[in-house]
This record gives sequence, structure tokens and C-alpha cells, in this order.
Amino acid sequence: MRNEFALERYRYILQQIHAVNENAHRFLAIYQTLATALVSGALALFVGYRKWEVAPDVARGGVIGLLILTTVVAAFTSTLIVVGAVAWLDYRNEECDITDQIVAPGFRERPNPGNLFRWYETYVLLFILVSVITMWVLAGLFLLPAMR
Repeated sequence: MRNEFALERYRYILQQIHAVNENAHRFLAIYQTLATALVSGALALFVGYRKWEVAPDVARGGVIGLLILTTVVAAFTSTLIVVGAVAWLDYRNEECDITDQIVAPGFRERPNPGNLFRWYETYVLLFILVSVITMWVLAGLFLLPAMR
């Protein structure tokens, strides 16, 4: 009975690890979609505010608001990715606990958080950070000053 329970728990843990890995890709896709839409809206506002007879101050405020919204989406996505990585570490440690008890101690090597640079989540977070910084810098250097 104990081994059957351990086997079912092990299957569940493997399923959860798989789900956590898939979620990171989903979160990146959501970020890319929303960021593209919001920045496109900011660019459309920049290009069309004169034609639409929107005051430059209002248009600048709209661009800033859309960039703030993009930053909030980036922060939310980053939080979900970090929480997923922490959950993954927890599931992997639990997996190691089960294999230590049922198979043999040391059967499965525990995850090493020091391998941070080998995780794709690290690079997804870097992409999000660099893209948000780039959006703000480009808006500050080119869009906002040109809206007079």
C-alpha cells in the first residue's frame, strides 16, 4: 500500500513539474501578446494624435499610461514565472524525497538553485526586463519629446 501511494504521488509530482514548465511558455506568450498590443496602441496614439485633434499633453499622458500598463503586465508575468520556478524547485525536492525513500538515497540528484543561468526562465525574465526598459527609453528619447 505504501509503495502504491508513493507511486501515485510520484506521478502527480511529475505531472505538476510538467505543468509548471508549460506555464512559463504560456506566461511569455501572454506577455508578448499584451505588450505588443499596448505598445501598438501607444504608437498609434503617437502617430495619430494630431489627426484626431488630441491635445499633446493628453496624448503624452496616454502614451505614458499605456507604457505603465505594459510595465504592470511585465511585473505580473515576471511574478508568475518566479512563483513557477519556486514551485518547480519544491516539486523536484519532493520528487527526490520520494525516490530517496522508495528507490535508494541519492537516486535522484536534488536541484541546484546555483544553476540559475541554465534555466530558460532566467532568460525569459531577462527578455521581459530588457524589453520594458527599452520601451521606456525609446519613448522617453523619441516619442514623448516629439509630442508638442
